[in-house]
Amino acid sequence: MKTRLRKWRLISLFAIMTLILAGCGEANLSALRPAGEVAQKQFNLMVLSTLIMVLVIIVVVVLFVIAIVRFRRKAGDESIPKQVEGSHKLEVIWTTIPILLLIILAIPVVTYTFEFADTSAMEVKDKDGKTKDAVVINVRANLYWWEFEYPDYGIFTSQDLVVPTDEKVYFNLKASDVKHSFWVPAAGGKMDTNVDGVNQMYLVFDSNKANEAENLFYGKCAELCGPSHALMDFKVVTKSKDDFNSWVKSMQTVAKEPAVAEGELAKQGQEIFNQSCIGCHAVSTSNNGAGMGPNLANFGERERIAGFLPHDEENLKNWIKNPDDYKPGNTMSGKYGDLTDEQIDALAEYLLNLKVEDK
Repeated sequence: MKTRLRKWRLISLFAIMTLILAGCGEANLSALRPAGEVAQKQFNLMVLSTLIMVLVIIVVVVLFVIAIVRFRRKAGDESIPKQVEGSHKLEVIWTTIPILLLIILAIPVVTYTFEFADTSAMEVKDKDGKTKDAVVINVRANLYWWEFEYPDYGIFTSQDLVVPTDEKVYFNLKASDVKHSFWVPAAGGKMDTNVDGVNQMYLVFDSNKANEAENLFYGKCAELCGPSHALMDFKVVTKSKDDFNSWVKSMQTVAKEPAVAEGELAKQGQEIFNQSCIGCHAVSTSNNGAGMGPNLANFGERERIAGFLPHDEENLKNWIKNPDDYKPGNTMSGKYGDLTDEQIDALAEYLLNLKVEDK
């Protein structure tokens, strides 16, 4: 008896913890704390479907309890209850109600499906061939990092996606190796990035919600793509329209020529970079180099190293020494094992000073 009681106590405890923890979530990462138009409408659909399911469960449980209590066979009662099989009334009721519930759910689902698929604004061009009234970003997913191109502004960056608030931001999604999935939980649902073909979507980032999240949202790869799938993160930095335009201008200042290293150690690091790293990484914003590694033009301003490590000198040096310890299977593994500690110190100094907005 005590063992059984202890078992039920544990089950009750876990049930309560599940209920409580289900309400937890960071403002920058939770789909249950929508931060924009798309996310809010998708959240409303979740609420509607949950209410319908709860309603059905309550009705079924009530009918079940009534049947047990009211129609319980009494001792010695051998009578046969009234048989209702073939009742057209009951058949119409339990057929019509599910249909009505499905219609209630289907109308907003179908409406939002077509609404979210409308990316026609991306096709409206001005006389220069640029998108007229929309911000368009080309997203390319790689093992295990993200590249972001702003074609109308002629700039590339990676890992930190910078977007304006309070307007639709359109995305062209593509993968360069295997299938990935682009997902910013607080801003909207995920969408696959495929090697063949381009998927399109848009998101909206509400300025008030962005302020609550300190203008930083977390993005994830939502498609199992390899041993470091769980670490294929990126950050979304939100800015007002004016601040976004200022960021674009700052990025364009190093579009043709990378920033010049300042300080003796940083200059040594730049020389090492030009000898060992330039084949995979670009440090100007007008191109993505060979496309084999992230663009590092504004690396010193990034939120994370490799998408998930705290952005500091120690983590950068450890990452350069042996990236496979942090992201197994990444394409950088084994490339810089011949660098000395002094060379790594110089390279880290150079990379941490690659800044655009501070100049």
